[in-house]
Amino acid sequence: MKNRKKLYEGKAKILYHGPEPDTLIQYFKDDATAFNNKKRAQIPGKGVLNNFISELIMTRLKEVNIATHFLKRLNMREQLIKKLDIIPIEVVVRNIATGSLVKRLGIKEGKVLPRPIIEFYLKNDKLDDPIISEEHIIVFEWASPSELEEIISLSSRVNDFLTGYFFSLNIRLVDFKLEFGRYWKNDEVRIILADEISPDNCRLWDLKTNKKLDKDRFRQDLGEVDKAYKEVAYRLGVLSESEFKKVIKNDI
Repeated sequence: MKNRKKLYEGKAKILYHGPEPDTLIQYFKDDATAFNNKKRAQIPGKGVLNNFISELIMTRLKEVNIATHFLKRLNMREQLIKKLDIIPIEVVVRNIATGSLVKRLGIKEGKVLPRPIIEFYLKNDKLDDPIISEEHIIVFEWASPSELEEIISLSSRVNDFLTGYFFSLNIRLVDFKLEFGRYWKNDEVRIILADEISPDNCRLWDLKTNKKLDKDRFRQDLGEVDKAYKEVAYRLGVLSESEFKKVIKNDI
């Protein structure tokens, strides 16, 4: 890492220039943040777990023909990814009412929505990532109409796949955040999935108990954040049964 040129450092990851001009190296940190960096902590091993979890999910999405920036995992904390022109929009897909949706609209916590809601937020920490409309995106040219249509279509497809995938693991996919970017190749541009998919940007509840298995345990001071991430990794098959039993044993 010492000889690499850092391109960007975010709240949970660092991007370095990759070995080829159209690649980057994505490094997963142990930093946990909430409320746009107003709350911070270190969760040892979180970056490793998110690296493996995101690798698995990105691979599964590729198998159902959803293009992502993921190329391969390099080691415990790093991935080789495609270099994208990131669209400055965070896409949130909601299946169950919780979080800011409950606060903004007074919806009952845990209400299963009759259909998924797709919301857009401007990716700008200084402005606290304000919610925006499709009109804002088009008028301010953050994405073209055709790009926005593709983003909505891809977000719906990701939701359809992940909802079933997590359900098979007895996990309810409550909501999640996606980011997209433009990938240029031979003068052609494609919109593809970027960032990561992990308990950092997904709300995941146990199907039977509604126990939270995601970053809300950090946001809401529920404790056992690392244990929740490890449980998700175990159910996905990323963490072995013997490794997970050590977690449970140490917790007794």
